[in-house]
Amino acid sequence: AYDLTGLAGLYRDQKTHPQAEKLFKRALAIREKILGPDHPSVADALHDLAWLYREQAKFAEAEPLFKRTLAIREKALGPDHPSVADALVGLAVLYQDQKLMAAPEPLLKRALAIREKALGPDHPLVADALYDLARFYAQEKFGKAEPLYKRALAIREKILGPDHPSVAWILENLAVICHNTGRLKDEEGYKSRAAAIRAKIP
Repeated sequence: AYDLTGLAGLYRDQKTHPQAEKLFKRALAIREKILGPDHPSVADALHDLAWLYREQAKFAEAEPLFKRTLAIREKALGPDHPSVADALVGLAVLYQDQKLMAAPEPLLKRALAIREKALGPDHPLVADALYDLARFYAQEKFGKAEPLYKRALAIREKILGPDHPSVAWILENLAVICHNTGRLKDEEGYKSRAAAIRAKIP
């Protein structure tokens, strides 16, 4: 099943979705048969298939898989396990894709809290959770988004270095917030720094 999952991931990366779906489904069926329907490895297979459907905007197919992933992980691993946070983020992103604007916030906040508690405040996955929540707020709540972006930026700079591409992503998002709040000098500063990082990328 793990070899099938790896091959399915390659097909997904190549946007060959029908082949990826077939292999992900086979991997899921094998794990359910051998391990039972409530095993964490079954949840992993469900999560892979859910993300594949989400990438294709097959929201009705993806949602129950994300929910089942979440339920299995909460039961098998406990409600505060980092893998539960991963499932929460997947479900939140799915709701954002569908413009269900009230639904993602509590999921993203819970994912952030889980990762901070389990991994510590300066872990890369905490930076990812801060970034996800900031992007949600950046649609209209700029004042809430900016400090989250800045905290994610500080973590990524510390762990990955000041010239990492993921640092540039946050700088560009901060530039957008500055633009939307009329701080053009700050906007240019973030843009210039992001451009300098991208110029160094091979």
